[in-house]
Amino acid sequence: MTTIAHGRPLEGRHAIVTGGARGIGLAIARRYLAAGASVALWDVEAAALADAVQQLAPLGTAISALVDVRDEDQVARGASQAQENFGRIDILVNNAGVLGPTVTAWEHTPAQWRQVLDINLTGAWLCCRAVVPVMLAQQQRGRIVNIASVAGKEGNGFNAAYSASKAGLIALTKSLGKELAASGVLVNCITPSAADTAVFAGVPAEHREQLRSALLARVPMGRFVEVDEVAAMAAWLASDDCSFSTGAVFDISGGRSMY
Repeated sequence: MTTIAHGRPLEGRHAIVTGGARGIGLAIARRYLAAGASVALWDVEAAALADAVQQLAPLGTAISALVDVRDEDQVARGASQAQENFGRIDILVNNAGVLGPTVTAWEHTPAQWRQVLDINLTGAWLCCRAVVPVMLAQQQRGRIVNIASVAGKEGNGFNAAYSASKAGLIALTKSLGKELAASGVLVNCITPSAADTAVFAGVPAEHREQLRSALLARVPMGRFVEVDEVAAMAAWLASDDCSFSTGAVFDISGGRSMY
């Protein structure tokens, strides 16, 4: 029988959160610290990372590393640094991502397409590639939480690269979950609908409100998901309460998608 954890369910756990300087990643880091974990934030923006660590310092141990998840060497160095600081790695959250261009599929340039896939999908795979052997060597337990998107289930018009990358991340979750099922390392993903985060800042102003309105129109609850709602689900998936789910997709889309 699994013991249900209360209070600080991640006490003594050590996590890496990619794209951790703001938005969903920062909310997850905050939630993990409050639950007792130590957190290594990875991001590509030094100033945002420094500000995030300062915000999180009162809650517990938070360190940071400048890591571009597209760069195999940077990912390997970041994983080594986290292991040296914490002694182990218990949780990996693959959250780093970009929306990409808001254009038709045929109007993506090859460079734009590759950038989105490289960050959102290949980057997550590189992080898993670096961290999974560490988790396996610990011979205890591990948790990998991939932040995908409802767009990976349904496809968003005018966001083909983003949708394709998130569909790929769902498939990676399922494949890796099967491969690790007997190891104690559980791999799951979350598929949020849109959160009103800085991701919209990268959308041209003339398209921003149109995109926001279009996304909201698809959500029966009629609002954006709150980053803290995603963080709550990510905290459960990282905990011992999640003990018999792996390779699974957890929807948090306000009723937009129920599978």
